[in-house]
Order: sequence, then C-alpha cells, then structure tokens
Amino acid sequence: MFDRALETLDPARLREHQWRRLRALLDAIYAAPGNAFWRAAWARAGVSAPGDLKTWDDFQRLPLSRKSDVVEDQVAHPPFGSNLTYPLERYVRVHQTSGSTGAPLRWLDTQASWDWWTHCWRFVLAGAGLGPADRIYFPFSFGLFIGFWAGFEGARALGALAIPGGGADSPARLAAMQALGATALVCTPSYALHLAETGRERGIDIAALPVRATVHAGEPGAGIPAVRARIEAHWGARAFDHAGMTEMGAYGYECATQAGLHVNESEFIAEVLDPTTGAPAREGELVLTNLGRLGSPVIRYRTGDRVRLADAPCACGRTFRRLEGGILGRLDDMLILRGVNVFPSAVEDIVRRFAAVEEFQVEVFRAGELDEARILVEVGAGDGAGVCAALQEALRAGLGLRLQVSQAPPRSLPRFELKARRVVRR
Repeated sequence: MFDRALETLDPARLREHQWRRLRALLDAIYAAPGNAFWRAAWARAGVSAPGDLKTWDDFQRLPLSRKSDVVEDQVAHPPFGSNLTYPLERYVRVHQTSGSTGAPLRWLDTQASWDWWTHCWRFVLAGAGLGPADRIYFPFSFGLFIGFWAGFEGARALGALAIPGGGADSPARLAAMQALGATALVCTPSYALHLAETGRERGIDIAALPVRATVHAGEPGAGIPAVRARIEAHWGARAFDHAGMTEMGAYGYECATQAGLHVNESEFIAEVLDPTTGAPAREGELVLTNLGRLGSPVIRYRTGDRVRLADAPCACGRTFRRLEGGILGRLDDMLILRGVNVFPSAVEDIVRRFAAVEEFQVEVFRAGELDEARILVEVGAGDGAGVCAALQEALRAGLGLRLQVSQAPPRSLPRFELKARRVVRR
C-alpha cells in the first residue's frame, strides 16, 4: 500500500477525514475572489456560504453536475470557463480532454492541484506493486490530452525511473524498453495489444522483456477479463486497471487481489446513483467529488460511467469501496439493438476470447426503424471463415443476439495509442 493508515481507515473515521477535506474545499470556493462557477450553481440550491453545509444530508442538497454544464460554461467564458478558484496567474498546467464523448474540455491546474494529481497516481502505481526499484515506460505522445502526464509525475514522485516514450513509433518504443530494461508499462489496453502485435511482426519476444506489471487507463479494457488475459499472455506480466478523468483526477486503482477498482476515498467522495431516479443504488452511475483539486474542483459530478459496488470487503485489507469489474461501460455508449441493451465492453469481452482475432470494429447502421450492428474482425492465423462463424455463435450465446461477423483484410482496421474508438456508425 502507498499509505496504509489512509487505505485501511474504518468507515466512520474515513467519513470524518472526507468531511474535513470537503470543508477546506468549501472555504476555498467562498474565499475572495472565490469560484464563480460553483457559487452560482449552489446559490440556486440555497447554499451561499460554507456554514450552510453542516451534515452529509446538507451535502446531498448540492445539485448534481455534468460535463454539459462545464462545456456551456467554457463556451460562455472562453477559453477556460469560470471554474477557477484563484486568479489566472496561479495556474501552471493546461490540459484538454480527448473529446471522445463530445466537445473537448480545457482544464487548468495550480501547482498545488498538480501535486495532488501526482499524489493520487502514487496510490495507483503502488497498488500495482511498483516502487523505487522499477523502470516505468510511458509510450505516450505527451500532448494537450492529460493521458499519462500525471502518471509520469507520479512515477518520479514514487522514486521510480520514469521513461518517456513520446515522439517515437511502436518499434522504436519496444527497442527503448529492451535497451533500458523497463520493468513496467503504462498505456491504454489497446496500445499494449498493439505493441505486442508489433513485437511479433518484428520477431521480438516481448514476454522475455523484464516487464513484470502493466498499468492501463483511458478505456475499460484492462477490467474486461478476456482483454486482461490477452495482455498478460502477451507480456508475461500482471495487468492492472486504473480509472481517471481529465476533469476529475486519478480516482480508481487495483490492488494485488485484482477484484475490482478501489476508489481512492481519501481524495474522492464516491456515490453510486440510479441514473433515472437519482436514488442511491448498488449498480448505477458513478458520481464523484474530488477533494484536493482546489484550483478547479468538480463536485457531485455525473461521470457517465456504469459501475457496481462490491458487497464484501477486499482481501487486501483496504477499506476503500470497490467497483466490481471496474468500469462496466459508459451509459452513453450503450447500444440498443433489436430492443436489447448492449455495452461495447460486453462485445469486447467475447471477441477477445478468440486468440486468432487481431483487431475488431463494431459497425452500427440503421435497418428500417432499428439499429443493427456487424462485427468486423482481422483474423491472424487459422481459418478466417471458421473463426467468424464461431465468434458469431459466441456473441449469440453471450448477448442473446445474432450479429453478422465479417472478416476484414489484414491491418485494415485502426490501431490506437490513446482511447480506442471501435464503435463506428455508418
């Protein structure tokens, strides 16, 4: 554990810790000049000063927020919006979302907020068993997208050797990992699979590299059993899932037990709500509040992620709440095919069980009044027609739908360094 005292707090003491952090956040928001975005939003709920929130019931009075609120604010107050607690000269970092779920957001951080990001990533890396003796490779472009910027800083803060892989293609990155003796890899699940494919084409036995752990974010792949199994088989290393958001921070990480994502409740308040009624639920939408990003905080934020809370305590000893199966899918990614709700993560879990499938894509198209879908797959070795037929049957059994599966030419489907976008509407 990175901080055993915090990660094993009993629930009552954890709530006290969160409340102290929340009050400090409220004080910062209402201190002059204050945060205009949150003060205006809360005024409509009858909250005009920190003292108006005295209990957790009062906290529930705060309205839920969502990405569209922040987008509209940035349109009205370009380029950074009004969610700024301090004067602009206090901010030292700017990042932008990938825009995979709509208009991109720009986000600013003060030095203190960026240090907080780094602190959160130390929980992530330590949870994967990484420490000062490791050499952690980041095959990431280091552009405006926040991606693994904070992970890189977190590795340095942990005392590990952080190795940047920006500005290089996949073969060059593999060569650098070999030459520098990288013991860990941090990237999206899709890119880990792409690097493995590149290694095979170049005759590089990546399982022989000293990499002992891979840490993944940006998409739910590492939390999907079949995807995790494939990454681990290729790399000969344990694959760990992680969850974070540009506007929220690095909030979720796996432990050695790998029984779901722990929410870092020392730095975040987590709620799971029914997306329709707003009532607390075991399975529903994850709503988060970050407690240490005072420069541009996010409070009661609807993440759009579908999660399920675990009932039993984790065998690792942590008392932080755990998300069973990690991020189960995006609420706005759900497909309705012939009246059946289908999440892309469920499709990927089935597709990745077929070792011969190198890459895939889900094509969604309109047939009359209904959405239909076909699966395009690149098949490596073996009988392509037979693989497609077997996959079609597995999808029928797993999803209750008969979906067309077609073979695509080798290397015709896109590969991804950042978030994979495998669902395409035609």
